[in-house]
Amino acid sequence: MKYLVVSDIHGSNYYANQIKEIIQREEPDQIILLGDLYYHGPRNPLTKEYNPKEVANTLNQFKEKILCVRGNCDAEVDEMISEFPFENQIRMTIHGVRFFFTHGHHENIDHLPDDMDVIVYGHFHTGFIKEKDGILAVNAGSISLPKEQTPHSYLVIDDQEIQLKDIEGNCIEARNYRK
Repeated sequence: MKYLVVSDIHGSNYYANQIKEIIQREEPDQIILLGDLYYHGPRNPLTKEYNPKEVANTLNQFKEKILCVRGNCDAEVDEMISEFPFENQIRMTIHGVRFFFTHGHHENIDHLPDDMDVIVYGHFHTGFIKEKDGILAVNAGSISLPKEQTPHSYLVIDDQEIQLKDIEGNCIEARNYRK
């Protein structure tokens, strides 16, 4: 099983279309969205080609493959234009490894939840793969608004490893998550 993980689109139709290209290139079995899909938020500038409704139309094309967590900029009204549900968090086991997917504004590398081996989140717009207290902490970065000179990024999780990739598909960092 191959998972594509994307975070913090913030209403950018330009980057939603980039996601379509990434899906064609990566051919994931499942897509996990880590929130902040449509609204840019009060601390962020408008994204390139800001058009939340078109972002929803693009994402809805992949509704059968999407699992989604709610970000701090997502509201109930966002679910009205989405043909997939928003969850507060997603827990799943991949090859015997306990994964916890969240947006990151509550649980993150500084606030680790219980009973998991890997936490995957966004929110901070800076992609990385780090280990803390025996837990693998993975940030997908932001597909549309990266910060701290990090690239536009996303994650791929396959049977062995987690890869942080730039928008062109180049591997920035990779880590084996299986014990």
